[in-house]
Amino acid sequence: MNASDRTPADLLRSALTTDPARPLVTFYDDATGERVELSVVTFANWVAKTANLLQGDLAVEPGDRVCLLLPAHWQSAVWLMACSAVGAVADVQGDPAAADVVVSGPDTLERARACRGERVALALRPLGGRFPQPPEGFVDYAVEVPSQGDRFTPYAPVDADAPALSVGGEELTGAELVARAHRDAATLGVEAGSRLLTGRTYDAWEGLSAGLYAPLAAGGSVVLCRHLDQLGADALARRTESERVTVTAV
Repeated sequence: MNASDRTPADLLRSALTTDPARPLVTFYDDATGERVELSVVTFANWVAKTANLLQGDLAVEPGDRVCLLLPAHWQSAVWLMACSAVGAVADVQGDPAAADVVVSGPDTLERARACRGERVALALRPLGGRFPQPPEGFVDYAVEVPSQGDRFTPYAPVDADAPALSVGGEELTGAELVARAHRDAATLGVEAGSRLLTGRTYDAWEGLSAGLYAPLAAGGSVVLCRHLDQLGADALARRTESERVTVTAV
């Protein structure tokens, strides 16, 4: 990654320049058997579409708070990066009533209704599938995102020193987030080309870092596993081998 990278969006742009075809996020849901692998360029395309949805359809501006009520999932990683691209604060598991926009998985819809702004629902179905019946009062992400543009340009430059992430009662600027991600990568032993397998959740910094930011900062990739506790030791060993895992953070 480039020394000049100061926001998560900068990290993704550098990854696109360095090796766009390499895997970035490989996602497993061990409750459903789902596996999805996204290269840097495919992940970045999802981020661009989601950022266009945020900025265009949802009228999100730099500094607005986007409450993310989402589990560890590849689409959650997309939303984290899309918030960075727009300059919004990704408020992970925050208070929907205090947010300008809420983004909810299928299990937190009632909690999300406290948001007075726009509400977006993710079905989190395999292959990014939509809800069979859209939840009342919510925009179905899977319906709205495909038509969005494949390239994104923010209306205003993103300030690296402005708040970018709120999680666990702590708020980080973009620059602080990037610096911490680099430190975590060094601590975990993640470097360029590393494959980090993690089963940590996305409700704390440690999970967000291992599950997205640290591998991205170091030029590595992540094998993000949801419901990893449902996988036996032998199956985990086979996955570690087949996915060429070099670092584990569970």
